[in-house]
Amino acid sequence: MRHAFRKKPLVWLTGAWLAGMALFSAGPGFASMPDTYSATSLHAKYASLEARLQHNPFRRTLALDSSESSNDLKGDIYALVDFPFSTVRAGLNGAEDWCGVLILHLNTKYCHATTDEPHTVLTVYIGKKTPQPIKDAYPIEFSYRSVAATEKYLEIQLNAQEGPLSTRNYHIQLQAVPVGNDRTFMHLTYTYAYGLAGRLAMKAYLATIGSGKVGFTTIGKRPNGQPNYIGGMRGLAERNTMRYYLAIDAYLGALAAPPRLQLQQRLHSWFTATEQYPRQLREVNRTAYIDMKRSEYRRQQTAQ
Repeated sequence: MRHAFRKKPLVWLTGAWLAGMALFSAGPGFASMPDTYSATSLHAKYASLEARLQHNPFRRTLALDSSESSNDLKGDIYALVDFPFSTVRAGLNGAEDWCGVLILHLNTKYCHATTDEPHTVLTVYIGKKTPQPIKDAYPIEFSYRSVAATEKYLEIQLNAQEGPLSTRNYHIQLQAVPVGNDRTFMHLTYTYAYGLAGRLAMKAYLATIGSGKVGFTTIGKRPNGQPNYIGGMRGLAERNTMRYYLAIDAYLGALAAPPRLQLQQRLHSWFTATEQYPRQLREVNRTAYIDMKRSEYRRQQTAQ
């Protein structure tokens, strides 16, 4: 069932959409490979990334890549996490679990999963980085699909055909495999396509309020010897890929806590993790973030 929240003209839409929707963008959905082939490929990728996972600027076993073309954007995070594969599979194999992940992001104002067999839909409202009525946020509907959830491989896909500002073909994919010692190797990937309106909006945003924002890829050094980070759309993609990866990590990390304490732990864990990268990810202070998300979580539960 679709939610009937009323929408107003969104003067903030360009910045909020660019900031919040980067992860959900995707080119045409691709056919899933057999589980054994996908798991084997992911294990091979893990082996090939061993050096980057161990030696990087993130202070985590993580590798981040991004790319862009004239009409689409792509981002990838590969990460080794200290969670047993059974925990990852159980914790991320439900549509409501993903609402628990997505609500941690600053721009996610609401998320609700509905199932009308055989289809499951996530209704996600994207908005400002500050408190905002649902009626003023922008709704996107993502089809949710658990492609594989075996003892050796997990794959989840979310897809949406269209979004604001002529964006289309949204896609997000999570893949995971066990790698021994109660650890899991994960791959988070996304792409999205945009038309003329989207391209113009991006240029306007990046030339104004987004002009000083950067990603994580270094493209040389500044005169003072500090790293010179990539900006533009790739910088945007990298910031949001990291934010959502940290949301997944925070969500999984709280599963062992009593249910009544899980939300609080996730909020603090996510914010603390983002503060490791203030140049890229700092937007609000801890108190403002925690208060806003508690309110949005309560709204998310009651609105259902």
